Amino acid sequence: MRFGGKVLTEKQNGSGNIHKWVNTTDVLAVAWDVPIPGFKVDNVNNLRLWEATATDEFDFEYFNSGDYVKAVEQKNISENISKVLYPNDNMHLGKVLRLKQEYFFVSATLQDIIYNWKQDHDGFKALPDKIAIQLNDTHPALAIPEFMRIMIDIERMDFDSAWEMCRKVFSYTNHTVLPEAWNAGA
Repeated sequence: MRFGGKVLTEKQNGSGNIHKWVNTTDVLAVAWDVPIPGFKVDNVNNLRLWEATATDEFDFEYFNSGDYVKAVEQKNISENISKVLYPNDNMHLGKVLRLKQEYFFVSATLQDIIYNWKQDHDGFKALPDKIAIQLNDTHPALAIPEFMRIMIDIERMDFDSAWEMCRKVFSYTNHTVLPEAWNAGA
């Protein structure tokens, strides 16, 4: 998972431009599967939960210079993404953490779905016939632009094809009666 950074565009000889996402802060999404047995049935469903971990445990330069707090700062920042959900967003840092959480869980799940799809399929043509993603609130709505980013930037699909697939894969239901949720879709 990547946060921040910038996009560099490199011109290619006759084959269009290549876009690269660089100077990012990387966070690893670790899957934890929880079996959910049904009642009086012979099957078990799987609930996949995600934990954010640092890609580097600590920074040796800070550690060797004696700044032990700074040496593990990035690890702590990375792990905070999944430690406590829905922090107070009355202040800027709370808003930033909430947005990181929303993106982290959405992106990890979509990357997992697409990775598993590619294990058994050569292309994406049948994906909308087999995969349905139900968004049940405004928070996971980031899944739509993230799905488009993955399909276009990583899978090299053209925009129109990716958008058509996105429209077939995603559905949305709002389950709240709070007024701020009704204004989110306007």
